Amino acid sequence: MANIQFEILKELGVLSESSSGWKKELNLISWNNREPKYDLRDWGPNHEKMGKGITFTAEELSNLKELFNKIDMN
Repeated sequence: MANIQFEILKELGVLSESSSGWKKELNLISWNNREPKYDLRDWGPNHEKMGKGITFTAEELSNLKELFNKIDMN
């Protein structure tokens, strides 16, 4: 497997935490020295391990926010 480099530029928030200490987080991350993207995934303690996740450009995240605003949670 290729070595993946990442730099967490900004920790935006934690959505949840499991009993094992893993956290589902939204962060701004640069992957392999590329343009930063918003990233949603599970992280082990101290960001030493990561689970599968999904990345968003600023435009995609804005569109997702609009979709969430339309959802009736009742």
